[in-house]
Amino acid sequence: MTDRELLVDLYRRAIAAVDAESAVRRSLEQDDPGPGPFLLLGAGKAACAMARGAQSVLGGRIGGGAVTTKHGHALSLDGLEVREAGHPLPDECSVAAAEGALERVRACDASQPLLVLLSGGASALWTAPASGLTLEDKRRTSDLLLRAGAGIRTLNTVRKHLSRIKGGGLLRAASSARILTLALSDVADGTPDLIGSGPSVADPSTYTEALALLRASGVEREVPASVRAHLEAGATGARPETVKPGDPLLERVEYRLVASLGDALEAAAASAEEQGLRVRRLGPMLYGESRELARAMGRKAREALDEGWELLVGGGEPTVRVRGDGRGGRAQELALAFALELRGVCGVTALFAGTDGTDGPTDAAGGLVDEGTLSRAEALGLDIRAYLERNDAYPLLERTGDLFVTGPTHTNVTDLALVRIRCRDSGAMR
Repeated sequence: MTDRELLVDLYRRAIAAVDAESAVRRSLEQDDPGPGPFLLLGAGKAACAMARGAQSVLGGRIGGGAVTTKHGHALSLDGLEVREAGHPLPDECSVAAAEGALERVRACDASQPLLVLLSGGASALWTAPASGLTLEDKRRTSDLLLRAGAGIRTLNTVRKHLSRIKGGGLLRAASSARILTLALSDVADGTPDLIGSGPSVADPSTYTEALALLRASGVEREVPASVRAHLEAGATGARPETVKPGDPLLERVEYRLVASLGDALEAAAASAEEQGLRVRRLGPMLYGESRELARAMGRKAREALDEGWELLVGGGEPTVRVRGDGRGGRAQELALAFALELRGVCGVTALFAGTDGTDGPTDAAGGLVDEGTLSRAEALGLDIRAYLERNDAYPLLERTGDLFVTGPTHTNVTDLALVRIRCRDSGAMR
């Protein structure tokens, strides 16, 4: 098995460990949720697979419902409405899906339990602008934050305070006396209020915090005036806050985390160790700007060369500060920037890829680079630094044969970083 084949195999094993259908099935089999008929509502890139898992256990105890996933990620589901909507930026389908979910929970009587299935992407896929705001207001705000390199905590804190469904909004609208939320985590610590912006859980953040995060991101004066006015009104108490910890509404809510990044990382690491490799577990450390993380991973690789590690395993959710109009995504940008760290290196191969199979607005999951990536680019007359400056990783990786394409995996626990180090005595990276 080549080093590239090894990393692809480890990626697949990591994905299998966080298979959304299996994770939901295990949770419901281990702790039965009780009698139905449940109204099932799901949102996220893994929504369809999660719904299949629920159906396999609950069967006739599901009394209908709807799931919303990213365009191109739908799976057929018997007895459930399947919608597709925009991601990473919401579209009209996102608004229709959120309004449909709110209408369904309002129509339920207290005797019908609610089953909510959440996974990464739900924040964009369920979009219900607060009173006085429009879809375009929310799209513009999200786009500015994404281009500024905002992390998930910043993004979702702002989103929650511009929405009628996020930050416990679905819970507030629901009549059901019993609500079970199953979540597949795309955040490092599995914080409930950040997964899908917490439509059915408490939110500890505030309007004041959302305003401060806009300022810190440098976009406060660029967001629509209606957004600033809405947040400022909320900060003065003129608009209702999101559902807060301790609210009596939460007494009817049960929340379960069914799978997370840690499960994927451990599966990859354990498989490599079974094959005799010395593995350094980096944990959820891919947080920050992609190019800075590439340099950090270069330092980790140098340490590994000194200390005799043969594989680095890490993960997380890098960000990209968008300066150009190129094509790519955070994992592709990280992979391409890491390739610059490999000049003169012997025996280092690295895979950076999203666990959902999509990286940015492209059909690629990420990039699979090695010490030959730089020389292949130069032989083609391609300047890696110039491509990075315009955020154009996809076409370069495609031309060098280093693009990693999987198609939708129907799960999502953020990104994986797998770095194979074979040659420890070459003096490389010193």
